Amino acid sequence: MFNFYSLLKLLAKRIALIFICYQFCRIFFLWYNWKNFTNVDFKAFAGGMLFDLSAIGFINIIFIILHLFPGGFKYKPKYQKGLKIAFYGVNLFFLASNFVDFEYYKFTGRRSSFGLITARGMEHEILGLLPSFLREFWYLPIGFIAFSMILWGAMSNALIVFPTEKLTKKEKTKQIGILVLALVCGLIMLRGGFGKKPLRIVDAINYATLGNSAIVLNTPFTIIRTMGKHEGIVDPKFYPKEALDKIFNPEIRTNPAIPPIKKNVVILILESFGYENIHLGYTPFLDSLITRSLYFKNGFANGKVSIDAVPSTLSSVPSLMNNPLISSGYSLNEVYGLPKIFKKQGYSTSFFHGAFNGSQNFDQYCKVAGFEQYYGKSEYPYHNPEAFDGRWGVFDEEFLQFFCDKLTSFKKPFFSTLFTISSHTPFIMPEKYKGKFPKGTTKIHETIGYTDASLRKFFAKAKKQDWYNNTLFVLTADHTSPFGEGKYQNNVGKFRIPILFFDPSNPDLKGVSEKNFQQIDILPSILDYLKIKDNVVSFGKPYSSDKNFVVTYIDNIYNYINDDYYLAFDGNKSVGLYNFKKDPFLKNNLLDSEKAVAANMEAFIKAYIQSFNERLINNQLTIKSK
Repeated sequence: MFNFYSLLKLLAKRIALIFICYQFCRIFFLWYNWKNFTNVDFKAFAGGMLFDLSAIGFINIIFIILHLFPGGFKYKPKYQKGLKIAFYGVNLFFLASNFVDFEYYKFTGRRSSFGLITARGMEHEILGLLPSFLREFWYLPIGFIAFSMILWGAMSNALIVFPTEKLTKKEKTKQIGILVLALVCGLIMLRGGFGKKPLRIVDAINYATLGNSAIVLNTPFTIIRTMGKHEGIVDPKFYPKEALDKIFNPEIRTNPAIPPIKKNVVILILESFGYENIHLGYTPFLDSLITRSLYFKNGFANGKVSIDAVPSTLSSVPSLMNNPLISSGYSLNEVYGLPKIFKKQGYSTSFFHGAFNGSQNFDQYCKVAGFEQYYGKSEYPYHNPEAFDGRWGVFDEEFLQFFCDKLTSFKKPFFSTLFTISSHTPFIMPEKYKGKFPKGTTKIHETIGYTDASLRKFFAKAKKQDWYNNTLFVLTADHTSPFGEGKYQNNVGKFRIPILFFDPSNPDLKGVSEKNFQQIDILPSILDYLKIKDNVVSFGKPYSSDKNFVVTYIDNIYNYINDDYYLAFDGNKSVGLYNFKKDPFLKNNLLDSEKAVAANMEAFIKAYIQSFNERLINNQLTIKSK
């Protein structure tokens, strides 16, 4: 039994070593993203250990068997060498995902899921941008290599004494008993303890203050728990159908008294133009355009990544799951958004994105959404090397000028959307403009200034076209940038963006609105403004509505804003209530003192979630004609 006990000790040492590695990863993750978290306490680390043990148990359950299965075969040197390499390789693979999230978390605001790292359309980004990432964040791969070498050096070898013992029936029974006991311990680790249900991602909120769940979690756990899951969407059945529709019904039926106004419509989605980047001297043109527009001061994105912004803005479908809609199993669900609405009204429709075709699966979604034409890097007709950033696509200045030319050539009226790219990582500046714009305090500010100047040139050229005065322009950021600080780090500030409506021919469409306005409100607001009669499924509301809500989702928390209050809901219960206008840093939790407000808000968000999930699961994002 000496050799068997040696392997038992070896297995225990190896699992303990991996556990220590997870603690190192958590400490480094927190240090690397320190500005994104507040009020971190020991409870987050203590809870995190439970999630670490769960991930380790899942990954290593097979190695418990391979280390302890009765029989003399496992004492052979070649077997032990292969077992060591396999244990090292498998665990290192999962540990690597933690290193990826050291930086990626800044952009997504949550630990990566299986769907996020395997998102369709994203493989093009990875191949195209990997060289830039390696250059910019060179210290991460070097740190990981050093980490890998230390881990290999710290792993013990099997201490086998030859000749191997000949097992008696009693010893064999004892070994089987120890194996079974070890497997039971592994399964307890995997489940996350003795609770009625296995540990879930959402349980992280029980160990952390609001916004700090990512510290409790580890990336291997979130990948494993979302692997093979159908986007994690379930029908919660909070209410029966009749009661559900009374609280929230996304079906909007417009019936204006006058014929539709046949204006052209141009939507400009600005990469990373979060609220934290405007009014600071980096966006002089956008700041000036705001003074001539209907500007929503309390504007919000409905997602944290670019791929979320398109369905939110064009189809009024928010991002309320861990995987982006465009790359999810629901990406081919029928939607009835602005492209189909305007096509029905006789408009020509088009979508422009200066990145290489296939980027973020936008071209595929545009087909589903009903756009007639898609223009990416491949459709850019000018062979000017200076217009290409060498990594991502066509610089904003050149692509916006091309956009303006194409708009002039289109049949009128037209509906067109353009998504800018230059203020996206790796933040490449054209050679001719290097040093021309303020560097600012973060690496995005220079490219924000460049894109703002490109917008100025676009509007200067558009103003000379005959279609300009008969056009409604809508500008929105796709999401906030990864460099927000202070009040832009919490679950309200992480979504604050500028949204504005500009109509050169209507001086009355002007002013600063204090309403809570979100990307999914753009579709119904356009229908309202242009007096278009139609029946649509919209999870937002028109700007003329008395309703004043915003709904977002991040890190397994549903964020519901109504009037001055913000409610954090974890899918089962409310975990925080704040007056976000008086308390922008969300320090004073009112859940116990404002119970009536919390109860009313919780009733709404439950209905909203149920309506969204049911319609997504059942492919009911359109109103079928009877």
